[in-house]
Amino acid sequence: MIKIVDVCKEFAGKPALRHINLTIEDGETIAIIGGSGSGKSTLLRLLIGLIRPTSGEIWIGNDEISQLDERALDAVRLRMGMVFQYSALFDSMTVGDNVAFGLREHTNKSEAEIQQIVQEKLHLVGLDGVERMMPPELSGGMQKRVSLARAIAIEPEIILYDEPSSGLDPIMTEKIDELIIHTQRELHVTSVVVTHDMASACRIADRIAMVYAGELIAVAPVEEFKQIKDERVQAFFHSLRTVKEAQAV
Repeated sequence: MIKIVDVCKEFAGKPALRHINLTIEDGETIAIIGGSGSGKSTLLRLLIGLIRPTSGEIWIGNDEISQLDERALDAVRLRMGMVFQYSALFDSMTVGDNVAFGLREHTNKSEAEIQQIVQEKLHLVGLDGVERMMPPELSGGMQKRVSLARAIAIEPEIILYDEPSSGLDPIMTEKIDELIIHTQRELHVTSVVVTHDMASACRIADRIAMVYAGELIAVAPVEEFKQIKDERVQAFFHSLRTVKEAQAV
């Protein structure tokens, strides 16, 4: 489904990503972890075509997107849904209109069909009956759910999540994790989750990939990943244990 081949990215001559190679299988959920400034969010922006690599190739299915013009790239983007870190909802639109936005922009569906899809997707994320509410009236967790409903409304093959648990408390974080798992099972999509939260990564992912200082230093299924002895990987698990200990006090 997704293949990243020897990708490098520089900003103003400074390397942000170095020689990234990664294949993400159809229907897989992969968590990309790393600290602030590691390059993981840059990798996500490359996947959706918001920026282009300095060198290397990015394949989405049979399309190598790094050299596509904007029109061709837009066609590929319609196969992907994006859940942004801070939801990125339109505050001036109702929840229903937010979810319907992509359908109205990119399909020829009737308004009746669109409303049916809006209700179905909001039901899938556990938000029945909120179509007429405005985003500022919702909690942070509810806004994340609306953002996911909007992402899946166009029935994408791939869903990209940018720090989905950012700004949420531990209980709501677990609920969002459960929602990501439920969405993957229901829709059989390929999911790429960028996160700094090791606990979330272990709950939701089939595999974990770690980016450190612009390099992909480890990729493995969750249980194998936990056994990696690299001190940079173990530092993430140490931080997870420290958080758990603090929450238990």
